[in-house]
Amino acid sequence: MRNLLFSVSDSDGGTHSDHRKIPFSDVVVTGSRNHFLERKWRPIDIQVATWVLLVHVLLLFAPFTFSWDALLLAFIGYLLTGLVDITLSYHRLLAHHSLKLPKWLEYTCVYFGVLAAQRDPIFWVSMHRYHHQFVDSEKDTHSPINGFWFSHMGWLFDSGYILEKYQERKNVEDLKKQWFYMFIRKTYSWHVFALGALLYAWGGFPYLVWGMGVRTVWVYHLTFLVNSACHIWGYQAWKTGDLSKNNWWVALLTFGEGWHNNHHAFEFSARHGLEWWQIDISWYIIRLLEVLGLATNVKVPTEAHKLKRSFNAYDNALK
Repeated sequence: MRNLLFSVSDSDGGTHSDHRKIPFSDVVVTGSRNHFLERKWRPIDIQVATWVLLVHVLLLFAPFTFSWDALLLAFIGYLLTGLVDITLSYHRLLAHHSLKLPKWLEYTCVYFGVLAAQRDPIFWVSMHRYHHQFVDSEKDTHSPINGFWFSHMGWLFDSGYILEKYQERKNVEDLKKQWFYMFIRKTYSWHVFALGALLYAWGGFPYLVWGMGVRTVWVYHLTFLVNSACHIWGYQAWKTGDLSKNNWWVALLTFGEGWHNNHHAFEFSARHGLEWWQIDISWYIIRLLEVLGLATNVKVPTEAHKLKRSFNAYDNALK
C-alpha cells in the first residue's frame, strides 16, 4: 500500500511545521483560504449557502415525518439522482466522454442530475474538468490542500475563489453547443423548485422532507466525500502524481466513484473498479447498456495503459 505525501518546501513559504496535517492521513494543508470571514460574499454565494442550509434544516424533520413510503421515495431518489445522474451521466458521460449514449437517453439521465441540485451540467462539468487539469495544485477547484472542509463543501460558497482561478471558463464548449444544456443552464433553479412543489403536492410535508431534504443531503455528502475523503484517506494503486486515493467505503456508497486513484490514473475509463473485487455499480449498468446496444464507445484502460501508470514502471524509470 503506497501513498503520496504532499510535501511542503521552503519555496512554498515554510516547512512542515508551519502547516497542519489532516488527521490519520499524509495530507498537509498548505492553503490558507478563509472560508467565511475576511472575504467578499457574492450574491451567488449567499444563494448557494441558503439552499444548502434549507435542505439540511429539512433533514432535521426526518424523525418526525418518517414512513416507509417516504423512506422508499428517498431511496429511489438516491438511486436516480446519485447513480444515474452524478455518477453515470454528469461524471463518466459528460465530464470524461467515457461512453456515448443516444441523445434521448443522455438527456434523460442528465435531467436526473439536474434534480440532484448540484448546479447545472455546464457548471458541474467545467469545475470537474478543471479539477483534473490542476489536481491538488493551487488551481484545483476543491483540493484538501486548503483543508478538509474546503474540499468537502467550502468551495461551493466561494465563487470568488473560482473567479480568481478561472475568469473565463472555456472547457465546456462541447456542452455549450447543445440547446439542451444551455436551456438547463438558464432554467436550472426552476426544475429543482418544481420537483419540491410536486413532492409536496403528492405527499405533503413528509415527502418534501424525505424527497428533497434527506435525499438531497445524502447525495450531497456522498458526492462531496469523493472530492474530500478520496484525496485524503485510502491507498494508491497507481502513480498519478496527486493525492487521489482508492477508498472502499466511499466506493460502496457512491456506486464505484470511491475507486478514485483508479479514476485519476485513467480518467477516460468508464470503469473505475478495475479489479474484480472492486464493486462498481455504475460500471455494471454501463456494461448492461452496452450489451443492449445503448452504450457505445465505452472506454477502458488497456494493459499498456496500466503498465505506464504502475509503480513498478515508475521505480524502474528511476533506476
